[in-house]
Amino acid sequence: MVIITTHKGSDFDALASLVAASLLYPDAKPVLPTSINANLKGFLSIHKDLFTFYSPKDIKLEHVKTMIVVDTHSWSRLEGMNSLKDRKDLEIIIWDHHSEGDIKANEMNIRETGATVTMLVEEIKKKRKLITPIQSTLFLMGLYEDTGNLTFPSTLPEDAYAAGFLLDRKADLNILATFLRQAYGKRQKDILFHMIQKAQRKEVSRFSISISKVEVDGRIQNLAMVLQMYREIVNVDAAFGIFKDVERNRCMVIGRSNIDEINIGLLMRSIGGGGHPGAGSALLKAANPDAIEDILVELISGNQHSTVMLVDIMSYPVVTVHQDKTVEEVAMILRDKGCTGMPVVDNDNHMVGIISRRDFKRVRKSNHMQSPIKAFMSRKIVSIPYDKSAMEAAKLMIKYDIGRLPVMKKGELIGIITRSDAMTYFYDLLPD
Repeated sequence: MVIITTHKGSDFDALASLVAASLLYPDAKPVLPTSINANLKGFLSIHKDLFTFYSPKDIKLEHVKTMIVVDTHSWSRLEGMNSLKDRKDLEIIIWDHHSEGDIKANEMNIRETGATVTMLVEEIKKKRKLITPIQSTLFLMGLYEDTGNLTFPSTLPEDAYAAGFLLDRKADLNILATFLRQAYGKRQKDILFHMIQKAQRKEVSRFSISISKVEVDGRIQNLAMVLQMYREIVNVDAAFGIFKDVERNRCMVIGRSNIDEINIGLLMRSIGGGGHPGAGSALLKAANPDAIEDILVELISGNQHSTVMLVDIMSYPVVTVHQDKTVEEVAMILRDKGCTGMPVVDNDNHMVGIISRRDFKRVRKSNHMQSPIKAFMSRKIVSIPYDKSAMEAAKLMIKYDIGRLPVMKKGELIGIITRSDAMTYFYDLLPD
């Protein structure tokens, strides 16, 4: 068995390096520690089904012949791998940008770069491996987090080249900004202070909004973070920043919303930008900030009915399985249908549980394949009424760390919404 693992308290560089290494070593099992940081936890709550990870307890260490370690080479930073430390027959491969560590390896790929994922992206590029937009986005998150958006002194030209390659492979900066908490310096503080001093609230179609117009001198990093802080301080449903760069004669428009009814992504697309329901931006050349404000107010006035409801994006009819079906039969159904999970029903077609790919990890013995699926299904059913919004469904999936929600109407199962459905809504991933 070949495994890939990384350090405890995993951050985006650790996760990105884990996934990147999986592309370079396709036969290896990626092992993600159970201890991960808060930013990463939020990202995985939505995107977990796009990646296949094992936890350290899923691995029988006596079967491990090769261990690939990314973003560290210290034994103390690995989770559940202590018994491998003294194995003489164990092959170890290291990919790391840290100089200190005590793991002795057969192959040491250690180099001073801003992020470990930079080295792995270089290798992916060299070997012409295909990467998806969401993989590119994750890799860029890891790179940006460890380089402070390419501003830390440890940043090297290689990091910038890797970032450019990932942007060329459709890395999404909107998703990145949603999950990364960025640096906050003096220029950002000065702009925020100015915005608060001039802050005005107004009511538009029963919503409280604030639109702040600010002149900035050249390019300012992290204005999205400044606007998010402004919205929270002013305490409005939605806030917009119109940042006029006088030197370049252009306006950066950034929006943040805290309610479903004001869909920032739709608003920004209306003026040539983009985003998702809670956040978005647009860059307008030679535009008058006052005119932009008028357009935003007009759009918001007609936006209160634009909320996407579950019935608009849920999957139906729902594929279900009977609780007495064997594990083997259900596995075949999941494979044939291309599903990652489905509801389990009884003789009266009442939902009694949910089975997901994650539950199959508990199937360890061959005779378990003939057991009824009810022995392995999850009995804690979290469902959602049909008249709720997609945003509310996403919040439930994050809260309970689940990948699908049955949609109910008068006690009847009428549909199901999955993480993939939520992502289609949040990140506008509908096919052209």
